[in-house]
Amino acid sequence: MNTDWVCAPNAAINEPARREAEHRQTQLTKPPGALGRLESLAIRLAGMQGTPRPTLDRVHIGVFAGDHGVVAEGVSAFPQAVTTEMVRNFARGGAAISVLARQLGATLEVLNLGTVVDPGPLDGVLRLNLGPGTANFAKEPAMTAEQLARALHAGRQTAERAQHGGAQLFIGGEMGIGNTTAAAAVACALLDAPAESLAGPGTGLDAHGVARKAKVIRDALVLHRAHAGDPMEILRRLGGFEIAALAGSYLACAKMGVPVLVDGFISTAAALVATRASPGCDDWFFYSHASAEPGHVRMLDALKANPLLDLGMRLGEGSGAAVAVPILRLACALHNGMATFAEAGVSEKSA
Repeated sequence: MNTDWVCAPNAAINEPARREAEHRQTQLTKPPGALGRLESLAIRLAGMQGTPRPTLDRVHIGVFAGDHGVVAEGVSAFPQAVTTEMVRNFARGGAAISVLARQLGATLEVLNLGTVVDPGPLDGVLRLNLGPGTANFAKEPAMTAEQLARALHAGRQTAERAQHGGAQLFIGGEMGIGNTTAAAAVACALLDAPAESLAGPGTGLDAHGVARKAKVIRDALVLHRAHAGDPMEILRRLGGFEIAALAGSYLACAKMGVPVLVDGFISTAAALVATRASPGCDDWFFYSHASAEPGHVRMLDALKANPLLDLGMRLGEGSGAAVAVPILRLACALHNGMATFAEAGVSEKSA
């Protein structure tokens, strides 16, 4: 399975629709700029959707799960069995993202890419089984080339299902004990940043645990440093199945013209890979929230990203992005539903 599709051109933003939406904002019954970023969000969505009156009724959430071999280095406060237990929780509808998807009326798709403990067939969960988690990147590459290609393709297929279902917005979520370590390692390699600047507590490490995580990342960066110039090779060596699937879904969305709402720390690492592999794909990305994971701000700065919310969240699963969806919906509602000065008979600003 090849990955040539990663380099395919990204879809173009519809500039006439964007300009028409921008003009409409100047005609609405408010001072220019009075709704702040809600105005620019609606204008961006207009360009993405190719219509001056964007809507956001259909949201598709894809959650990718996978385990990480680097957990053997003592980098997580939770055992790997939790990944499988949470996959079962997704299937039962008891996870945070399950509740949020129901509240939003969103389609929720869960894909198990490979866990140490195989939960077997579960209703509502697709299985790919790339292996019992990745290899330990502290010792060897996390994935084979074939595993990477299949994980990227899984993300692509999820994005394609979203598009075929008429999704107007795609959210990628993840679950995988140890994945803050993998995400931090990937980001460090891409940004040439020290491990200490991106290693954080994850699911609850104390200061000693964070220091241990940083050392594991630092040593792994040395082990794999000969490949630091290639974003896909960095992903293969330091990433995870679910991070690769997220990157694949984001890349596919940008090529198909489906807007993406990026979640937190793990998802932003995947977005960083995508932007390095296919420059300009982030024209299709919104960033939902600032994670409480300390290294997130470093990635957001590198992406010149301005997240919509800062609620101190650090759960993952796509939960922060789901919480931000109403902001985008309200931006569309205001853009479409407000009267213009002419319609309302309200005097405009004097010249």
